[in-house]
Amino acid sequence: MSNHAKRLALALICWLALPGAATALDVRIGYVQWVPDAGPVLSNVTPEPEDAGLRGAELAIDDNNASGRFLDQHYVLESHMAESEEQAHAAFERMLESGIELFVLRVPAETLLAMADTAAERALLFNAGAKEDTLRTGDCRANMLHTQTSFAMLTDALAQWLNLRRWQQAFLITGPTDDDRAWADAFRRSAARFGVELVADKTWTFDADLRRTASRELPLFTQASDYDVVVVADTRGDFGEYVPFNTWLPRPVVGTQGMMPVAWHRVVESWGAAQLQNRFRELAGRDMNGDDYAAWAGVRSVGTAVTELGVAEHGTLRDAILSEDFQLAAFKGRRLGYRPWNGQLRQPITLVHPQGLVITAPIEGFLHPVTDLDSLGYDAAESDCRIHP
Repeated sequence: MSNHAKRLALALICWLALPGAATALDVRIGYVQWVPDAGPVLSNVTPEPEDAGLRGAELAIDDNNASGRFLDQHYVLESHMAESEEQAHAAFERMLESGIELFVLRVPAETLLAMADTAAERALLFNAGAKEDTLRTGDCRANMLHTQTSFAMLTDALAQWLNLRRWQQAFLITGPTDDDRAWADAFRRSAARFGVELVADKTWTFDADLRRTASRELPLFTQASDYDVVVVADTRGDFGEYVPFNTWLPRPVVGTQGMMPVAWHRVVESWGAAQLQNRFRELAGRDMNGDDYAAWAGVRSVGTAVTELGVAEHGTLRDAILSEDFQLAAFKGRRLGYRPWNGQLRQPITLVHPQGLVITAPIEGFLHPVTDLDSLGYDAAESDCRIHP
């Protein structure tokens, strides 16, 4: 028997052994996206693709169907790109009433919580958009899991690296938006956690056109006696792109610009990631980003659980996904699972600059009694959430 025939025979045996494998199964997944207009950006930062998130979900549906066809499982993505919060709620409720029990959502935190409360015990939701730490520490919902990384996971990864490099004196610059402040708050916590001192903590309040004035404004703004690194919290891209090479002292820039902690980036190629990157480029005509990856991980989590159980009932899938036995193959060098107390997907964080990978956190030496992945973000003792026994 040839190797190909042996593989087919093994696949058939595995298929026959799965519960419910002999019964055709249709799995509908709803995807709703609404990203509020961030307003005018003061720099020439490259705009985020309007379909970021959606394309990741579409790729994951293709992946689910590629394996599901051997098990007579068929996956359908019903998506809606909303132009307002009202449209997003209406699309979500329409899908819910049509019988969809599984959702991947890229919407702001308040919208997400309202949708979770609307769904109650009728559906399982995957948060692929909101990074707010409050969703993981107190404002949790039993029917809501998170594939999007939290602010604390990103800043903990960065602070681990600063500790490793012994760059322990930081100059923090915070932008004007709510996300900027949330990112900066998370970094302040991470700095205290991993031994990084903030020698300066300033808010960016200028509205000048930095294309003409950066070389004058930024050296004066970043004056201090000494610091090892400049940390920028500018999620929208108002000023952060102009900070490198314009600081008072010749120091590296990290944070939302410079060297950045991200869930996913085009430079990630190890552990089979190059194959995922290529398939995404073929589908979307662009590179995959962190929002695409979060949506992909949500849809793939559903596919993985359905493959194992042979059912698509949301409560059964939720319990399986939150169990210690669940493992998501996610092209990050290890199989991933969810934190049972708050539903956050445990995952490594990549530290990158625009053209290359620096390192992947958790960094060796930062230990944890359960898994080193729980050294990134709020641990169980730091969270009031208890969504699963």
